[in-house]
Amino acid sequence: MKTKARVPSIGRPVRGSKTGRPIMVALDLLGRRSALRVIWELRDKTLTFRVLQAAADTNPALLNARLKELRACGLVLHDGAGYSLTPLGRELEQLLMPFSEWAAKWGKSIERPL
Repeated sequence: MKTKARVPSIGRPVRGSKTGRPIMVALDLLGRRSALRVIWELRDKTLTFRVLQAAADTNPALLNARLKELRACGLVLHDGAGYSLTPLGRELEQLLMPFSEWAAKWGKSIERPL
């Protein structure tokens, strides 16, 4: 039987850390399958559950779990129009943009002709 994953929270042990320091909690949360993908897909628009599911290419149960965690941690909100990023989620998005630019350069540097 599967056990329910707890929403990571500051001051409580998380994967990889017994201290629950904020950086470790953030890394645990964002390291969960599809968490960063959800943040990325919401970067510039509000999406309904079905559209987000298709964009993130994930199953409904996993998406529900991630959305619950991301909402509980204050990164995602849900209103009548769908899911979107909170102000903290937007800050995270801005931190991810330089990483996206780096990844594009990195990808070009390792491209090999087939």
